[in-house]
Amino acid sequence: MANGPSQAADVSVPDTRLAVEATELVRDTTDDLVYHHSRRVFLFGALQGRRRDLSFDPELLYIGAMFHDLGLGERFRSSGRRFEVDGADEARRFLQSHGVPEDSVRRVWTAIALHTTPGIPAFMEPEVALVTAGVEYDVLGIGYEDISEADRAEIVALHPRPDFKRRILAAFTDGISPKPETTFGNVKADVLQHYVPGFERGDFVRTILDSPWPE
Repeated sequence: MANGPSQAADVSVPDTRLAVEATELVRDTTDDLVYHHSRRVFLFGALQGRRRDLSFDPELLYIGAMFHDLGLGERFRSSGRRFEVDGADEARRFLQSHGVPEDSVRRVWTAIALHTTPGIPAFMEPEVALVTAGVEYDVLGIGYEDISEADRAEIVALHPRPDFKRRILAAFTDGISPKPETTFGNVKADVLQHYVPGFERGDFVRTILDSPWPE
């Protein structure tokens, strides 16, 4: 089966038409790194949702997780926009083409657009909070002990993460280095500062002091 098993750690991947087509789209347009990472984000996010006793729509969480890094792809590197917005817009187009209600579309768009903006998603709708929770768990290890070793091992066995730290940082660098201005004020400036020689991050204080206001 091209997309692999659909359950791990007692979490089932939605098998709706929408979810299946989303999986196929991500499989066709990204590599194994992004695919396996995105599936782990869903699974870890769902487990965090259970732990927090949040009522969430598994299908919307899945779409948000699967599309959240789509904007890192080569075809978006000249967009001039943050990769999070490119991915969110792709998800919106996908959902609207399937007649999904606008409130659901908005939740998924917001979940993707804010997944690298710490401190805000946790206070929003469950699907928004849990895409970020899944990303923070898989990439940063935030809340690592919240999920049991057995569940963690089962998910990683299903969706492996060989050399993941180095490879995801390389994917971030490749995806955003053509548009470095989009990192101003967000965590991805750290990536370019580490991996792109000559990169100069924006300075918020300098921006204020150098603004055209005379006083």
